[in-house]
Amino acid sequence: MSDERPAWADEKAEIHAYDPGWASRAEVERDRLVMILGTDVEHVGSTSVPGLAAKPIVDLMAQFEDLDGAVAKFGPELSAAGWSYVPPVLDQREWRRFFVLPDPTGRHRAAHLHLIRAGHHRWRDQLAFRDALRADPALVERYARVKRDLVDAHAGEREAYTEGKADFVREVLSGR
Repeated sequence: MSDERPAWADEKAEIHAYDPGWASRAEVERDRLVMILGTDVEHVGSTSVPGLAAKPIVDLMAQFEDLDGAVAKFGPELSAAGWSYVPPVLDQREWRRFFVLPDPTGRHRAAHLHLIRAGHHRWRDQLAFRDALRADPALVERYARVKRDLVDAHAGEREAYTEGKADFVREVLSGR
């Protein structure tokens, strides 16, 4: 990431009605990432749940033992494919390394790539949360309401929006 702050870094959170095209976008990007990373890549987050309103950003994740080694090894090819690396000092999540794929205008996020430390609970939690939502349409509706309320309250504050979802996520995960 250059010293100049990209437009997508300050993008306001917006919730869109479910778009069935999210799944095909994720599949295309997933296939590209599997070729680059040489490992399994999972589609997670709200765009991976049929019928769920979401920010139109596809979340993908892969796991590695050595996150910094993975960034060193795959970062140049990811960059060549359009991905922007967000260094840990900015991301502030020790358990992952984070990349953003901007849309063609460079003003909006099209996708996120989360490289998760192998064995970290976040990997299991992301999959469990996705699968719980996929299995329960009433839960999907509840989560959509939570997200809309949060975006109304925190649209310009992405971190506050994200933190606001934590209680709901914990509730769902505790019911596994």
